Formats: sequence, structure tokens, C-alpha cells
Amino acid sequence: MDIKEFSQRRADLAEHMGPNSIAILSASTIKTRNHDADFHFRQNSDFYYLSGFSEPEAVLVIIPGREHGESVLFCRERNPAKEIWDGYIMGPDRAIDLLGVDDAFPISDIDEIIPGMIEGTDKVFYSMGLDAQFDTHVMEWINNIRSKVRSGAHPPGEFVALEHPLHELRLFKSDAEVAVMQKAAKISAEAHVRAMKRSKVGLNEYHLEAEIIKTFMDAGARFPAYSTIVGSGSNACILHYIENNKTLEEGDLVLIDAGCELECYASDITRTFPVSGKFTTEQAAIYQIVLDAQTAAIKETKPGNHWNHPHEAAVRVIAKGLLDLGLLVGDLEKIIEDESYKKFYMHRTGHWLGLDVHDVGEYKVGGAWRELEKGMVLTVEPGIYIAAECKEVDEKWRGIGVRIEDDVLVTKTGARVLTRHVPKQINEIETLMAS
Repeated sequence: MDIKEFSQRRADLAEHMGPNSIAILSASTIKTRNHDADFHFRQNSDFYYLSGFSEPEAVLVIIPGREHGESVLFCRERNPAKEIWDGYIMGPDRAIDLLGVDDAFPISDIDEIIPGMIEGTDKVFYSMGLDAQFDTHVMEWINNIRSKVRSGAHPPGEFVALEHPLHELRLFKSDAEVAVMQKAAKISAEAHVRAMKRSKVGLNEYHLEAEIIKTFMDAGARFPAYSTIVGSGSNACILHYIENNKTLEEGDLVLIDAGCELECYASDITRTFPVSGKFTTEQAAIYQIVLDAQTAAIKETKPGNHWNHPHEAAVRVIAKGLLDLGLLVGDLEKIIEDESYKKFYMHRTGHWLGLDVHDVGEYKVGGAWRELEKGMVLTVEPGIYIAAECKEVDEKWRGIGVRIEDDVLVTKTGARVLTRHVPKQINEIETLMAS
């Protein structure tokens, strides 16, 4: 992504902050996996959104109206000996050109420099509570200024939660962000298609996971956006199932919830299909209800509708479908009102999507569901899950779990499904698997 994109984001945040203020963000830290081995480093999403910088041990400062430039980065200095072991370090000298920040200093100098930047401001925009160790550093800088009040120092009088203005900015995707998310969606769609093609009785769930991950990497997306779910048979009824170690059996459905991460942006797709390529009568009946619910929800995903409209549409279709099959009994309106459908559909129909899989952004504003607007990206993912242990229904329905999920961009006039390149109609799935 072009550095101008990140520069514009910093300028937008500075405008929201107003004069006599300062924003402070710290990078993610390296996390230990086990003795002498670390997890792969993944940058804090807020930090990446504003900087495009993918190294640890860094702090970004934004000061609206600063004479020498509004954005300042503190980062590690070049160290050839360390780089032999751990790889490339950008260093302050190159950060200005490569990232477009206005100024850069060694992270080792931050205690000497940053108190002077904070002093004289009225507001500090900071996300307290995310990193206890860095919280302590920030308070030490503030207390250092407070200790000099009698000498004329001016400590800030107010802390403001940085996430309020920043996450509102992140909620609306630019054209550049949409382009990356569309590419990630295509990669993930191809991964699901390949998994469908490879599916057969006798394989393990993790064989399909392997096909998914290989497709991601072949296309340049090195990591999944979240732990891949491959649940066959009754495992499809476990919402966050990640063991992925059961043998695929004749007559089972398999539910795959998987998406790649590309340039830190997530994709998120779920498809459900028969292991052997042909839906049973009962599986097809449940699947069609979920597909109809998703179609209805996507239709309600448009500017002017509020966040809950797609969910309400999905719930009505699912409740009526289960009522028609005899899996629910009673009056449709009462079933919706008392939420008795939740024994089979217990989660909501979607979430925001972006740098995080469950991306930032308020779902309600002033106590009311927020209105959908152009540039928002969300998932639409209704499902029905009939546990194998559910004795309230006929045995032929037990163990059927279905979820269908797509990534949807709200456009000026409606919605665009970013993940449309993977089939979901029953005949399309059966034809693909037969080929």
C-alpha cells in the first residue's frame, strides 16, 4: 500500500484530535511461544493502520500542528550484528523516506525526548489498559512533567481514549483498503474451492486445512487471518472447533471457516459441503434455509438500513424454515420474540471486517443500532446447528451443522460480495465436487 495512504490516515486522525493534543501508540511486542522460540511477529492493527511499519520496539507519536511535522516515529537503530540473527531493521534514518513520517528517532532516546513533546499539550490520546508495561512508561512521562509544575511546566489535563476517533476512521475502508481485501477474498475463495475438490472419505480434517494453507501461501498470503476451522459431521456444530483431526466419513457434511491475511487485512469465508459430494435430503433442506437466510441478509445490507437489519432478516428466514420442517413448534412471531430459535442458531449474523477479523467499530451509536454506510465491510454468516445430542428432534436431523459466510462491502447503492468467487448453491457445489 502506498505510503501516501498512511500519511493521509495520520492527517485525518490529527484533524479529529484538534490543537494542543498528542497521540501516543506503541507497537506490538514479540511474544514467546516456548523456550527460545517466539511466535511470528504481527503488528498491532492500530499501529499498522497509521504507520505501515511492521517492526517491534517502536512508538508512534502524532502532534497536530507541530512545527517540524505532525508524525514522529521512535524505532530501533540499525544493528548489523543483530540483523545477522534476526533480519532487517529499518532504522530511524530510513523511516522518513520509507514510511513518510515527518521525524524519526532511536527508541533508546524516547525517555529524553517524549516528555518535552507531551509538555504543553492539553490532551493525551492514548489507549490505556492494552499494554500494562507501556502504560507505566506513559504515566512516568506524565509524572515527570507534573513534578516540574512549580518550575512552570504544563502537564496535560486530560486523557482521551484514542480508540474512539481512530476506530471510527478504521471502520470506513478506502479504495486502497478495499482493493487489498478483495485480493485476500479471491485467494481465500480459491482455497475453499480447492478444499472442496480434494474432499473425499478417509481423509482427515487437517488434510483439507493443509490444502487451504497451501493455497494461501501459493498466492503470497503467508498466514491465515485466524485459526482455520474444519469441522466434519457433528464437529460442524461446534462454532469454534479447531482440532481438525477427525476422519472424513461417508454421509457427513464438512464446515470450513477459513480466510487468509494479506498486508494485515483479513478475509473470512465459511462454506459447508458434503464430504462425498452429494447432499442428503435432510442436509439439503437445512442448507437451503441457511442459504436463503444469507440471501435475505445480504439484500438488507445497504446504506440507510441499520446494523441489525441483516440479522433480523436472517433470523426470520431461519425461524420460518425450522418451523416448516417441524424442528420448531409454535407461532413464528412468538418464536422470534422469545428467541427460541437460538437452540439452533445461537450467534449473530455478522461482524465488522478489516485489519482484525472481528474488526473495530461501534455497532450502536447513542444506544441505537448504527446506520450502514458506504465503505463499511462486514461478514454475513447465518447458520443452523443441530447437535448430535439434541433429543428434541428426529434422529435424521441430528449432527447437521451448516454455516455460509461471505465478506460484504457496503456500496453507495447497495452491497458487493467480495467473496463471490466460491460456489454456494447446492447444484454448484455438487457439480464442482463431481468434476
